[in-house]
Amino acid sequence: MISTLEKLLGTARDGALLRYSLGLEYAKAGRHAEAAAQLREAVARDPLYSAAWKALGKALSETSALGDALEAYRHGIEAAKKKGDRQAEKEMTVFARRLAREIEKRRLRPETG
Repeated sequence: MISTLEKLLGTARDGALLRYSLGLEYAKAGRHAEAAAQLREAVARDPLYSAAWKALGKALSETSALGDALEAYRHGIEAAKKKGDRQAEKEMTVFARRLAREIEKRRLRPETG
């Protein structure tokens, strides 16, 4: 599936949906940095693509880029609000709260080593 989608990059079918789909496939394969790159491209092409913002937040969380993941969720929440996508807004709000707590917990945790 990944190779099929990759072949479409740079063609007339290349757009936010293709980048989103490829990002999801990379994430399923555990290739989270590549997933994040494609998902960033998806939201660059369609800033109101709330599902892509949600997937980007998850992919960034998997790469331990927690601050970037939180920012992606916050952008996604705004996009979802603008589109009236209440379910995506609610989900990302929950994810963002959890992530903010995790970031704060890590910030307060004393360095070891």
